[in-house]
Amino acid sequence: MAHCGTQFQYGGILSKMKVALFHVGRKLNLINGVKNIILVQRLKRSIMTSQTNMEKALDELKLNPYFEKYAKKISKLQETSPEEFLSKIEAKEREAKAKKEALAQERKFQPASRAKPTLGGSIRRYYSNGSTSNFYVTTPIFYVNAGPHIGHLYSAVLADAVARYNSMLGHSVRLTTGTDEHGNKVQQAAQVSKLPMSDYCSKISLQFHKMCEVFDVGYTEYIRTTQERHLKTLNHFWITLRKKDYIYPGTYSGWYCVPDEAFLSTSQLEDRKNANGETVKVSIESGHPVEWAEEDNYKFRLSVLQNDLKHWLKDENTVRPAKFHKILSEWIEEGSCLEDLSISRPIDRVSWGVPVPDDNTQSIYVWLDALVNYLTALGYPEESYKEFWPPNIQVIGKDILKFHGVYWPAFLIAAGLEPPRSLLCHSHWTVDGQKMSKSKGNVVSPFDAAESYTADGLRYFLLREAVPYSDANYSKEKVFNTVNSELADSLGNLVSRCTGKAVNPGREIPHPGKYVDILKSESATKLKYCLETLHLEARDHYEKNNLHHVVDSVMSTVHAANQMVEFHKPWHLRKQTDDQSYNELQAVLSLALDCTRISGLILYPIVPKLSNNLLELLDVPENERSWANTVPRHLTKSENSVRKVNAESTILFKRIRN
Repeated sequence: MAHCGTQFQYGGILSKMKVALFHVGRKLNLINGVKNIILVQRLKRSIMTSQTNMEKALDELKLNPYFEKYAKKISKLQETSPEEFLSKIEAKEREAKAKKEALAQERKFQPASRAKPTLGGSIRRYYSNGSTSNFYVTTPIFYVNAGPHIGHLYSAVLADAVARYNSMLGHSVRLTTGTDEHGNKVQQAAQVSKLPMSDYCSKISLQFHKMCEVFDVGYTEYIRTTQERHLKTLNHFWITLRKKDYIYPGTYSGWYCVPDEAFLSTSQLEDRKNANGETVKVSIESGHPVEWAEEDNYKFRLSVLQNDLKHWLKDENTVRPAKFHKILSEWIEEGSCLEDLSISRPIDRVSWGVPVPDDNTQSIYVWLDALVNYLTALGYPEESYKEFWPPNIQVIGKDILKFHGVYWPAFLIAAGLEPPRSLLCHSHWTVDGQKMSKSKGNVVSPFDAAESYTADGLRYFLLREAVPYSDANYSKEKVFNTVNSELADSLGNLVSRCTGKAVNPGREIPHPGKYVDILKSESATKLKYCLETLHLEARDHYEKNNLHHVVDSVMSTVHAANQMVEFHKPWHLRKQTDDQSYNELQAVLSLALDCTRISGLILYPIVPKLSNNLLELLDVPENERSWANTVPRHLTKSENSVRKVNAESTILFKRIRN
């Protein structure tokens, strides 16, 4: 549902919600929606939305994978009155809360103490309740077989936005990123480039490092898997698994995918015709061909951890969006990906890797090597790692869901460590509707795109356009139109028209608390409502990692502010000399500029540099840039002081030219 738009009363929203109840399987959103309906009725206030945005929201909600699970219950509940509906829902919520509290007590974390796994049995684990002010966010580390593209950038800025939002809430946040530098594909890429292995890895890693700097990814640790500190952590982790008897020597026979560097079960393969018309086996997930291989290596007892993984996934928020939680749950339930896992390779086949401790004939599986980086970043095995462990949110792409949703928690549970609290899995980027690939020549470099649209513009577009549960599309025309219409024309123009000398020669920022009740127009009333609810709506979207909806809410409020300015015409009011016109002008300026202040704060996790520039221009001090400050100033007890525009130029974002 959009934040602002056409106004409609209770009867209208109830009739639309009755239609929605049949089609929407998103239980919590429906509950909140009905609560809002009844709250609006009790307060005799109206809710504003638009038909188009409502239909768009409903269409998106229909895609929810839990539709079938909840549709019948929702249909039955809708037959009651709103008050009866809410009463039943609140009773269910109280029951669910009690169960959740009991479960939290049950899951209080205790490290595993037994030395050996009970083969084939249920291994019960306990997890902490997460009550800490420390917050740990990670990006996937990026493979250095090629330089960055916009898919890598999206992972990085999504994680950075999550980290910055939680920092605004007052958490002590750690954000880590880095590069994965071992394996055959890296070795092959180095040979093509005709550079020594270490030089090649440093060259590509530096490109990812530069990407983070250019696009304001504020990491606290940048990990390279070739660093000595990582080798120390990896060796300790391997030895820990071996001591607990989760690692054993064995002979592996199976289908091996060279590009994916993984053995695959027959259920993960299918037959396809190659370019020569021959039938070959390929990975269903990646489409890459496989070959039969037999070798001696070390194996991990993944098969005994099925019940542990089910227990970890009991909370639907463990993997988000819900679509990917369902996919992962089905994988683990059917057990097709839970055969004991080969976690080493003969050194003569994968020489560019970390040798197995005490066995130089084998190198450690590249995915075990890579996943352990999240521990390296916190200093594991030193005790200090516990201050931020486990990760609160690990951002990953859907192509590596199996590695982070099956192997990684299994490794951690086996080592006696708590698995991640949440995986935020996003979909991929297409370019003009086609998958990015070198063969098509449509791989988009973030550096090239930033030259055309600026780093702020590209970062804004990626986080504004992408929806985590489905693939997003990149096109030059779409980027051009989005950044110009929203950053330059909507937000930028609102700033300029209220701080320019023609309307505001004194460069003043009046306090809205003094003038909030002066304007009686419908446009002013609408803007005040939007401002008073924006911080609540935006926070809800941030908590659900729906950053595109955060931007929707901000932009609808900015549009409301521009409509209010157009209606009251401050450039005409400036020419009048009477007190009423003066007060009306001050009211217009105070509300519009408070809208830009709040917008700058809420957009800070999404476009930090642009937002900082805006907040500096509006003379907002550093100690007033937390989430608590997103409340409109007229609702606070802040001092009714007049601030001054803190910049000569009030151009926030220059229009992009084709």
